[in-house]
Amino acid sequence: MNKIKIAPSILSADFSNLATDIKKVEEAGADILHIDVMDGHFVNNITFGPALIKSIRNKSSLPFDVHLMINPADKYIDHFIAAGADTITVHIELQENISNTINQIKSKGKRAGLAINPDTAINKILPYKEIIDQVIIMSVYPGFAGQSFIEATYDRIKTLRSILNNSRVDIEVDGGVNAENSTGCVQAGCNILVAGSSVFNSNDYKKNIDDIRKNM
Repeated sequence: MNKIKIAPSILSADFSNLATDIKKVEEAGADILHIDVMDGHFVNNITFGPALIKSIRNKSSLPFDVHLMINPADKYIDHFIAAGADTITVHIELQENISNTINQIKSKGKRAGLAINPDTAINKILPYKEIIDQVIIMSVYPGFAGQSFIEATYDRIKTLRSILNNSRVDIEVDGGVNAENSTGCVQAGCNILVAGSSVFNSNDYKKNIDDIRKNM
C-alpha cells in the first residue's frame, strides 16, 4: 500500500504563532497542509481567504490542500490559485456548474477535488469521477473544528471506493480523525487523513502524527 498521507488542518493551529506551527508540523512528518476556507454563508463559520494563504505560502514546502466551504466558489478560484493553492476542493452541494468549476481549476494546472457532506448520497460523485483528482468525505458536518467522528463514514468510504473502481482518485477523510479511527478509515479505502485537533492538541506534533499513522 502507498504511504498514507497526513494533512494537518491549520484551522486547529495557534493563529498567534501560525508560521511556527506550520513549520513544526512539517518537521513532524506531515505530508500536506489542509486549509479550510469558510464564508459564513455555505457554513456557519468564517475563517480566512486568499490573503492569509498567500502570507503563509513561503513558510512551508508542503502542498496546500485548500478546501472551499464557500458559495459561490467559481469566481474565487483564480484568487486561491494565485495565493498558492496546489489542490482546490469545492463542495458537490454547491448550486453552480460543478463540471465548469472543476475544469476551471484544472485549466490552471492544479488538482481539483469534490467534498461531500455526511447527509449527501455518495453516488452524487459518479458523474465527476473521470475529471477529479480527489474526494473529501466529510466525517463531521462542516463548519467547526473539534466535532466527533461520524461512525457511518467507514461505510461511505467503502461505497466511494467501489464507485471509483480502483481509479487514481484520492479519498480524503476530514473531520474528527484521530488515532482511534484512522486505521478504520484506511482499511475502508481512504489514503489521506485530515487531522486538526488530534495533531494540534499537544506540543508533540510528531507523536500525534505518528499515533494517527499507527498500524499502517
